[in-house]
Amino acid sequence: MNRQPPQTKRFAALIAAAAATALITACGQSEDPTVGQQIDRSIESAQSAANQAGASVQDAARDLQAAGSEAGATVAEGAGDMAITAKVQAAIAADGALSVSDIEIDTEAGRVSLIGTAPDATARDRATSLVTAIEGVVAVDNRLQVRSNS
Repeated sequence: MNRQPPQTKRFAALIAAAAATALITACGQSEDPTVGQQIDRSIESAQSAANQAGASVQDAARDLQAAGSEAGATVAEGAGDMAITAKVQAAIAADGALSVSDIEIDTEAGRVSLIGTAPDATARDRATSLVTAIEGVVAVDNRLQVRSNS
């Protein structure tokens, strides 16, 4: 029987272990990413998606704020127009010659339109003066027709 000294066996075992390690390392060097690399990529992807979502939320919040401001301005303008119309109705009702039932009043963005009839040219002109003096009125479109006395 051929017996090898213990150091030779150790040397052979060491060479076999080194070869096995080299083989395992070579097998592990494929193009597939390691688990750690996959986790890193997943984290980066999640962070990128979170950043994009955050930016989208900020954009949406700005759009919503702008829409809210615009809606608030529209409501305020509409309320202001209704107040102007009420003041015009009161001014016309207080006038002895003009009649609220003969005049349609339309107010939009502070511009008042008067449509209907007036008993005479003087009353028609006075309607323009009354409406112009009301706070918030920016223009008057007097389309009142003088009633004919037939």
